[in-house]
Amino acid sequence: MGLFGKKQPPADPAALAAREKREVSAALAKGITALRDFIAPSSLVFNSSHFQLGTRYARTYYTYGYPRQVYTGWLSSLINVDEILDLSMVIRPVKSEVVLNNLRKKVSQLEAGIQIDAEKGRVRDPAKQAAILDAEEMRDKLQVGEERFFRFGMYFTVYASSMDELQFITHKIESLLGQQLVYSKPASAQQEQAFNSVVPQFSDQLQIYRNMNTGAISTSFPFTSADLTQENGILYGINMHNSGLVIFDRFSLENGNSVVFAKSGAGKSFAVKLEALRSMMFGTEIFIVDPENEYQRMCDAVGGAYVRLSLNSSTRINPFDLPKVVDSEEADNALRSNLITLHGLLRLMMGGAQTQLIRGTEATLPALSPTEEADLDSALIETYAKAGITNDPLTHVSTPPTIADLYDTLLHMGGSGPQLAQRLRKYTSGTFAGIFSQQSNVDVNNPMVVFNIRDLEDELRPVAMYIVLNYIWNKTKADRKRRLLIVDEAWQLMHFEDSANFLFSLAKRARKYNLGVTTITQDVEDFMASRMGRAIVANASMQLLLKQSPTAVDVLSDVFKLTSEEKKRLSQFPVGQGLFFAGQNHVHIQVIASPTEAGLITTNPTPVQQGELPELPEDDEDEMPELEDQVTPLNQATTTSEQ
Repeated sequence: MGLFGKKQPPADPAALAAREKREVSAALAKGITALRDFIAPSSLVFNSSHFQLGTRYARTYYTYGYPRQVYTGWLSSLINVDEILDLSMVIRPVKSEVVLNNLRKKVSQLEAGIQIDAEKGRVRDPAKQAAILDAEEMRDKLQVGEERFFRFGMYFTVYASSMDELQFITHKIESLLGQQLVYSKPASAQQEQAFNSVVPQFSDQLQIYRNMNTGAISTSFPFTSADLTQENGILYGINMHNSGLVIFDRFSLENGNSVVFAKSGAGKSFAVKLEALRSMMFGTEIFIVDPENEYQRMCDAVGGAYVRLSLNSSTRINPFDLPKVVDSEEADNALRSNLITLHGLLRLMMGGAQTQLIRGTEATLPALSPTEEADLDSALIETYAKAGITNDPLTHVSTPPTIADLYDTLLHMGGSGPQLAQRLRKYTSGTFAGIFSQQSNVDVNNPMVVFNIRDLEDELRPVAMYIVLNYIWNKTKADRKRRLLIVDEAWQLMHFEDSANFLFSLAKRARKYNLGVTTITQDVEDFMASRMGRAIVANASMQLLLKQSPTAVDVLSDVFKLTSEEKKRLSQFPVGQGLFFAGQNHVHIQVIASPTEAGLITTNPTPVQQGELPELPEDDEDEMPELEDQVTPLNQATTTSEQ
């Protein structure tokens, strides 16, 4: 009926079709008008076992079975899998009163079942006993409010480009979960409801739950992926947990110090040289103490300064040099600070270490008595005064004295001076004369400086490392550029109390001067047995643990609080793999170098799996393209399973 009771004529189908066509044409002419038009797929087709989302194939799963106990991180294998998937977890709290009543009934049923089995002479069922213990424990915790109860549902949707790829991916994920006794099934004939339960619209249309308490729920926390990627920094390697890149700036931590522990041949020098090479690209200056001539090739390639220290070389470093500092407060304390450093050095040179390890055997050496310490202090001050240097910073531009001047002062003073002079004579006119008893002729102004001490005698090595570190420290205090100091084979310094104290003091104060100290050692037991060694590790914000000997694993496990799985792997890592610690986070890392980098820094004569190359011929650059074929491809090097 019409508005006034008159019957309206039927609508003309042709007119309706024409009007609809005009509306569609107008909509098409107007174009996209809403956000949903941007994100909506072109089609959505549901089948019994999968569905198609545009050109993509997908399948939604639900989990239905869990082990008796779930452990922290059990979900990380699914979170970090290198596939595209959506994950939804539904957690519904249950009132404790309801759970307590149900547990009471359940315990009664189980106890009745056990009693019936006993009366009928059946074999005891351990599963029922375990269920009673679990239920009673849960009742106790619920009663005191220590635990709460939840209903937990987990659904996930897997995506692929083809049906064959979908079958492969779903089998892979089912296997990953099945290895942890977590069982899943596709939502057969309910793909639409399952998909609606996964998309973020707060709708659970499957309602497939498992009862869990607070502790079990907490293990399903999804953000367990250790990720050390930053916007700034250098590439350290590949994160073996999720195949991501470990890009990190060590100076963004509390301090820029790091320690590297590894057995011989595990790739520690390779990793450190790679870090130094990449840090230089960002303007960081590099100082290296090289005890085994491992860094010369890299140094020559980047145009660095290579300083060879030996009794036969012309290089001279005077430990009496004072730093040229700009800061007024530092300038006032420059002489006093250098006097303290010289005390430690001279104790080392005169055999003042209380206990020294010589080829694995402890040897007790004479220490300086308090009287000798006082006489030595007076002699040092007098020696500087003879050179015209006092606490006044204006006098610090004078030519500093040398050990020969100190020897002369000790020889002509009273008390224990002549005896101390005799103990010092081998460095002035004896076997070790020259290298540290003359004015410095090293003036390194280069982005990379390597001090080679390979050709020094064993007795001179710790003295040389001490003097070189002090020389570097003085240069660092002069201008606060970003620098890295790499101390290879640092265990040699740990054998002497004074040199160990100096290295620790250097690591502790380095942050103030924009310096990062990298300590490398393969003698983990001796290094960690030293009180200063443990303090250096504790004061380093970054650590790299590569493959270790079985005897060192227990020591490092206690220091770094490793899990049982990490402890087991630490002695089984292939070359170039290890644990990378940065602050509170740590990941399993694979050190990867490009063919050009590897050719510059490797010392291994044969290629290895982690991308190291044989050394390049000295004068044949045309060999480089052939070497590229020997590098393990990046996608192969990062497919090691975490299982």
